[in-house]
Amino acid sequence: MTFFTPKMNTLNMGAIHQVAELRSQGKTAEAAKISTMIDTPQAIWLAQGDSKTVMQQVRQIESEATGKGTVPVFVAYNIPFRDCAQFSTGGATTKAAYLAWIDGVAAGIGSRKAVVILEPDGLGIIPHNKDIYGGTGGEWCKPAEADPATAASDRYEMMNYAVDALKALGNTSVYLDGTHSAWLGVQEAAARLERAGVRRADGFFLNVSNYQTTGDSIQYGRLVSKVLALSGAGPAWAYDSQGHFHYDWLSGQYVEVSPDNWQPDFSPAHVASLIAGYDSWGAPAATISFVIDTSRNGQGPWTPSNVPSGGDAQVWCNPPSRGLGLAPTADTGEALVAAYLWLKIPGESDGECNRWAPAGSPDPVRGYVNPAAGEWFPAAALELTANASPSL
Repeated sequence: MTFFTPKMNTLNMGAIHQVAELRSQGKTAEAAKISTMIDTPQAIWLAQGDSKTVMQQVRQIESEATGKGTVPVFVAYNIPFRDCAQFSTGGATTKAAYLAWIDGVAAGIGSRKAVVILEPDGLGIIPHNKDIYGGTGGEWCKPAEADPATAASDRYEMMNYAVDALKALGNTSVYLDGTHSAWLGVQEAAARLERAGVRRADGFFLNVSNYQTTGDSIQYGRLVSKVLALSGAGPAWAYDSQGHFHYDWLSGQYVEVSPDNWQPDFSPAHVASLIAGYDSWGAPAATISFVIDTSRNGQGPWTPSNVPSGGDAQVWCNPPSRGLGLAPTADTGEALVAAYLWLKIPGESDGECNRWAPAGSPDPVRGYVNPAAGEWFPAAALELTANASPSL
């Protein structure tokens, strides 16, 4: 499968301006690297508009991709309460509007081939959600405009509708949000994916807009897929009287390294132990596949230093000195990894990262206010190309 590369005029114009400026300064090597980066196949984000507008946008891209014999990768990012009022807030204003918008995406694709990455953070951040471990606190995301009694179930209803509408097209591959290797536990991720309809989709996606290593992402995906295999065919005593599988009885990737300090452990011994445990419960072979966003994970996640006590380093937000990762391909050499994709557009900002400083303050790590989410970030673009692994 050959993935689609957007036309220059559909890219962030900041990238084009940066290339021109670097060339005018005689920095031809840096300009060439930025050009290589933006010429690499990457996703097209669908993040706004009504059903008619998005249908026309998708139809135009599909026409161009088909003419080149390539397959476009769309990121559907318009669900109500998207990003829960953080840097990428927005989305459709009602459930009905979102369902109509999904219909527009589907109409734009039609019978042609496409890959749809369905709502990054859509299962990682669910308004008023209660996770598998219960408790009274629930999800930290509690927008006042959302009905606490229905917000979570509405989210799952919208995700299931989108899966069915897109899969009915016949040639569209659909992947749901599996978060990333340092976010949800594999048990929680599997439980949410199950409820969102992952068995009717093509699988799940990992690491969108994040920096976790490909190796950790593969191990995490293997574990999530194995838990889904177990929940689909587990022993009868693992289900309650209502037929709900007890994901919370399983061990996951997090281990307690010190009191109240839990960290993911993807060492071969720990992963093998987890899989052996799932197998002892009667888990069949894992079959649900996943894709990994490798657009910015060449150097792995950022480990900050000198963070004030109680401060949030926002390690996901424009971390310094990161690099491009593996180029997009469907030839991964990994049985469960359907593709490595560039989903987050490398060079675009994650947001106005204030970290532990007051909102609106300069980024205390970089020393200046970062561009708004989605805007071109020249300094970060240069870092990504200079630190690419493998190198450009």
